[in-house]
Amino acid sequence: MASIKLTGDTSGEITISAPAVAGTNTLTLPANTATVGIVGGVFSAFVDTAQTITNNSATKVTLDGENFDPESEFDSTTNYRYTPSVSGYYQVNFGVRLNPGVSINANNQLQSFIYKNGASICRSSNRQDNTGASMSASGSEIVFLNGSTDYIELYVYQSTGVSCTTTDAANGGTYLSAVFIRS
Repeated sequence: MASIKLTGDTSGEITISAPAVAGTNTLTLPANTATVGIVGGVFSAFVDTAQTITNNSATKVTLDGENFDPESEFDSTTNYRYTPSVSGYYQVNFGVRLNPGVSINANNQLQSFIYKNGASICRSSNRQDNTGASMSASGSEIVFLNGSTDYIELYVYQSTGVSCTTTDAANGGTYLSAVFIRS
């Protein structure tokens, strides 16, 4: 196995080794002075404009606002989905907060889902145990995304008996975020 070893001026060293498999790999360094690290995607999106969620129906959430998306991999205008360009494991965080606009009864259910490539892979549930004006469900999951065609989306299902609206960022928010954690 071929290797390059760099030794620091005072201590420490870095070894770069070619993989022990057939094929060609490229390591590209930035064209500026910076600390180099293994970089994958990161984004944080939220509902900026309230969306109506129909009773007893799974609905894709229109995450039309972004806190950050440095690689421009989240689509906040058409598909409301995240498609990273780096293959690896991602920590995905999600939450939905609904406001029915009226007091809702006990035993109403809210579920938020992470969909990968159009199928549910993770769910968070909350059953309203008392009468209230809002309900929320949030969760977190580690998801492998292939860096080319895999994508994730946020869905919501509610059974309050009435249509509800998602809360926007200023009101506690409905959100989806992810960060690359390892290849």
